[in-house]
Amino acid sequence: MGHLTRLIALCFVFHTTVAAQATYLELNDGNRIPTLALGTGRGTAKKDDSLDLIRQAVYWAIEAGYRHIDTATLYGDEEQVGQGIAEAIRDGLVTRQDLYITTKIWNDKHARDKVVPELNASLKRLKLDYVDLYLIHFPISTKTDGSPDNIDYLETWQGMEEAKSLNLTKSIGVSNFNITQIDRLLANSKIRPAINQFEVNPTLTQEPLVNHCRNLGIQVMAYSPFGFLVSRKSPDAPPPKYDDPIINDMARKYGKTPGQIVLRYLVDRGLIPIPKSTNKNRIAENIDIFNFQLTSNEVATINKFNKNKRVIHPIGWEDYPNYPYERV
Repeated sequence: MGHLTRLIALCFVFHTTVAAQATYLELNDGNRIPTLALGTGRGTAKKDDSLDLIRQAVYWAIEAGYRHIDTATLYGDEEQVGQGIAEAIRDGLVTRQDLYITTKIWNDKHARDKVVPELNASLKRLKLDYVDLYLIHFPISTKTDGSPDNIDYLETWQGMEEAKSLNLTKSIGVSNFNITQIDRLLANSKIRPAINQFEVNPTLTQEPLVNHCRNLGIQVMAYSPFGFLVSRKSPDAPPPKYDDPIINDMARKYGKTPGQIVLRYLVDRGLIPIPKSTNKNRIAENIDIFNFQLTSNEVATINKFNKNKRVIHPIGWEDYPNYPYERV
């Protein structure tokens, strides 16, 4: 009986581990990408918190089954992300080959001859030999003081192609590019972007841009995936909020939380959500979405929340060359 109990316990552990593993999507360059990532950077750790929380969050995420970590030069946490990765590898949780690491080049390094040195600087901070995905963070270029520059993102892309040819990154892509910019890039590049990362959530469904990218074989990573679901600072923010009856009805049906419903909604649209957290329980909760699936009607119902309203809308760039958003 003792052997049977242990066997059942082992099966339970195996089952829960599998349930917390993300699925994968194929990229247009032959690589695969996990369909959920831990987001880091601004909004992950509070201003008064130590960046060491990022190191701990990365370790907890890998422990919970995450295999994809998303960071950027702008976030100022590549060093802590690298420490979390190194500790997880040291403790035998994963090998480097098990992990998928994304980082991004910032706006002030858009000159072609700066791309490879900047990626090498990121790799040094991460203490890695390569990343799996390197993104142009914005199509906008700036000088080091943040003032506008006028470097064409096509030039930046040439540097990205060089970085890939040097095996410093397995895949290259973009972030916050609109339809016109994607089309222009494809018409003037040797390597098509594997990814476009931009904001997608129930309040900003981005169906035209998502569909355009997918039709071109470009996968979409979705940042700010919860939208205004957990917004407490904006009482006038549009629904859905955490107590929304429609989302909660779905949560009860599947035995999940409203947050898990929203993340699953994005996965069921074929997207790669990037939830942020430094809370161990919430990190584990956010990846526990691969043991159920929404119906097509439920996905369509959540799409109806769309208000084309952004959580992240940079202020002050509206007149910069290559500004990618609608002007408000």
